[in-house]
Amino acid sequence: MDEVSPTTTVPLLGHRHQWWRQIPSNASSSLRLHKTTIWSELGGSVGDLGTYIPIVLALTLVSNLDLGTTLIFTALYNIATGLLFGIPMPVQPMKSIAAVAISEAPLLTLSQIAAAGIGTASVLLFLGATGLMSFLYRFIPLPVVRGVQLSQGLSFAFTAIKYVRYNQDFAANKQGDARSWLGLDGLILALSAIIFLIITTGSGETYENPESVSGKRRVRRRLQILSSIPAALIVFLIGIILCFVIDPTIFKDLQLGPSKFHVLKITWDDMKTGFLRGAVPQIPLSVLNSVIAVCKLSNDLFPEHEASVTAVSVSVGVMNLVGCWFGAMPVCHGAGGLAGQYRFGGRTGASVVLLGVGKLVLGLLFGNSFVRILNQFPVGILGALLLFAGVELAMASKDMNTKEESFVMLVCAAVSLTGSSAALGFVCGIVLFMLLKLREVDCGGVDDVDE
Repeated sequence: MDEVSPTTTVPLLGHRHQWWRQIPSNASSSLRLHKTTIWSELGGSVGDLGTYIPIVLALTLVSNLDLGTTLIFTALYNIATGLLFGIPMPVQPMKSIAAVAISEAPLLTLSQIAAAGIGTASVLLFLGATGLMSFLYRFIPLPVVRGVQLSQGLSFAFTAIKYVRYNQDFAANKQGDARSWLGLDGLILALSAIIFLIITTGSGETYENPESVSGKRRVRRRLQILSSIPAALIVFLIGIILCFVIDPTIFKDLQLGPSKFHVLKITWDDMKTGFLRGAVPQIPLSVLNSVIAVCKLSNDLFPEHEASVTAVSVSVGVMNLVGCWFGAMPVCHGAGGLAGQYRFGGRTGASVVLLGVGKLVLGLLFGNSFVRILNQFPVGILGALLLFAGVELAMASKDMNTKEESFVMLVCAAVSLTGSSAALGFVCGIVLFMLLKLREVDCGGVDDVDE
């Protein structure tokens, strides 16, 4: 039998995983395999907040989302997924549903947003439980997945630059004037955060084995010390402190105690509207970026703990089929969030467990009044965190081995970005991949004989 060339695109999943048997070992074995520290995991825990905070804040201000309920439910999701997967598996907002909810007239009601999340979750749960998601994951070409990852990473990076350069009105989903240089949310603050993150984290290298780092011992030691600093956590905490400096009246507006839980009344019309307007555009994005891309990225970053496509798909389904009925924000697992948490030090499930504990404390302590703090959070700092998360996700596409694979990846990414649709880029990538393979099909003619 001929050996498979290392440059050949192979299926993403070689065999079926009985993922439920791995649950007890994932949480403990990941801690033994990775030489990590509590500070590293804390730094990684805030790596996905650059996307989480703006979307949650916009839904709270525009759609009357209860922030306290969302914090508590996403906290429980974080803790559960950290223990289930053993890696920093993120819990991210469903971005397409959020975009429709806050920007397309007529605006979706909270019940319709929940219905969109329930509809998307039902489809993903069905695909995961029946094995259809595993089928898709097994046969989708790697360059197409890389194209989706590249487009999502660049999209995050472009958004991050806008956060840094311009004022943002998340409630109105509008971009304001150019950001001033000075001030507590000025360009100097944002650029200082970026410079600090570059100095401490570099390009995202790890220094678990000092001997593998070239250079003098003194240089290696300095790089190790810098990489051990929880840089993202420090930047985030500075942002929280600045919230109170920008608006001291926050202290008076904070109310102690969690939000009261209540079950939403979702009518058939809400289900129909939510599914057609919210779930239909969200489902392709969730399948591609929240399941397929995140599982492939987990294999790249944590080959000994590759996330099962079935487990990820079922996880998204179960989370939303529970939380959305109580008014919690529709969520999924995102490749960008995983890249961001890894970029800032997250190596095990402890990273998202710590994040979940933090959200739970805030949700129980302040409830919906915590929105007053988020509303004053420096957007330039969010841009700095989101920039590094986006670049880390885009860098996953660096492993294309042939010009053909790079061609498919770049076309897929270009269509995704210009068409503002990962699904459209995915379809174009699949068609292009098949056309290129069609050129190599042997039509049964007589082979030329080399003389």
